[in-house]
Amino acid sequence: MAIGGMALAGCVSGAALVPTPRQAQTAPRGAVSVPIGPPVSTATPARAVNAPPKDVVDPGFRRPPSGLSDRISQLWRTFPGKTGIAVQRIDGEWSFSERGGELFPQQSVSKLWVAMTVLDAVDQGKLSLDRQVDIGPNDLTLFHQPLAARVRAEGKVTMSVRDLIETAITHSDNTANDSLLRTVGGPEAVRRFIAKKDLGSIRFGPGERLLQSATAGLSWQQSYSQGRAFQQARAALPDSTRKAAREAYLANPMDGAAPAAIASALTRLARGALLSPESTQYLMGVMSRTHSGPKRLKAGLPSGWEFMHKTGTGQDYKGETAGYNDIGIATAPDGTRYAIVVMLGDTSASIPARMALMQAVSGAVAEFHGK
Repeated sequence: MAIGGMALAGCVSGAALVPTPRQAQTAPRGAVSVPIGPPVSTATPARAVNAPPKDVVDPGFRRPPSGLSDRISQLWRTFPGKTGIAVQRIDGEWSFSERGGELFPQQSVSKLWVAMTVLDAVDQGKLSLDRQVDIGPNDLTLFHQPLAARVRAEGKVTMSVRDLIETAITHSDNTANDSLLRTVGGPEAVRRFIAKKDLGSIRFGPGERLLQSATAGLSWQQSYSQGRAFQQARAALPDSTRKAAREAYLANPMDGAAPAAIASALTRLARGALLSPESTQYLMGVMSRTHSGPKRLKAGLPSGWEFMHKTGTGQDYKGETAGYNDIGIATAPDGTRYAIVVMLGDTSASIPARMALMQAVSGAVAEFHGK
C-alpha cells in the first residue's frame, strides 16, 4: 500500500486542504435512501445465548473503524476532478460516501445491471442460461469487442446466454453485452428491473452504440462498428461539437449512477436480496473472474483478500476521460465483506494516478479492517 500512497501523493495539489476530523456517518451524504435488508454475516456463526453483543466482539460492525472515513475523505479531497467514493460494510450496519448521491457516468459498470436483469428472468423461468443467441455483423458494436473478430471470420457466431454473461462481465465485451440486452428485452427491461428492485439512483442508457455515439457528438451508423471507423468519424467532427456533446453527457449522464446506490446494490446482491441463491452465487463467481482493471481497486488489497468487481471506462478527450470506474466486493481473510465504489466522473489526472487513488481507497479499507 505504501507504493500506491506514494504514487498518489505525487499527483495531488500541495494546496489541498487536509480535512478536519468529523464523525463517521452511518448513511451516505446526499444519497437516496435505499432499503438493503438486515445484515447477514456468512463469516461467523450465530451468537450464542448470553454471548457479548456483536458490536462488542466486532467493533466495526455498527460503525466504521476509527480513522477510515477521514482517510478516504482526505483522498477524495486531494484528488483532482469530480470523484465519487462509497464504502459499505456488507455484513454490518454502516456506510459512508463522498459525493455519494450525485450521478456519475457508469460506462461498462452498467453491464452488471444487464447481467442481473438476465438472471432475474432466469429466476422467473422466462429465460434459460442455455438459450442460444445468434450474433451477426449487424449486431457488432464498437470499442472493446473481442467477439467481433470471430463474427467477421465466421459470418455468424452462436453463443449461450451463460457464455455471453461470462464474456460481457469478465472481458467487458460490448457486443456480448448488447446481445444479452437484446435477448432480455432491451434497455426498458433493465430499467424495469432497477425500478422493481428499488435500486435508487441508477440509470440505464440506450445501449452501447447509441450511448457512445451520443457522447462523442455523432449519430450511430452500423458502419462505425468496422475497424476504426468510429474513431475516424469522431476525429472529423469540429472540436466544438465534441466538447458540447461531452459536457452535456457529464452534466446529465444518461447512464449515470450514484456511488452510494451502487454500494447498496452490491450489498443487497451479496446478501442474496436481489437474485435467487443460485443466480447470486453464479454472478458473484463471474465477477471474481473479471480480467479488466487489475491495477485498480484489486491491486490495493493485500494478500489473502478476495475481490469481485466490474470496471467502466469512458471516452478520452484531450487527456480527460468521461468515466473511469471500479466497483466491487472485497472479502477479508476472516470473511468480512465490503462494497467499494470509486467513480471518476471527469479528471485530468494521469491513468497511473487514477489507479493509485483506487488502490489507496481499497488499501485503506483493508488497513482499518478489524480496528
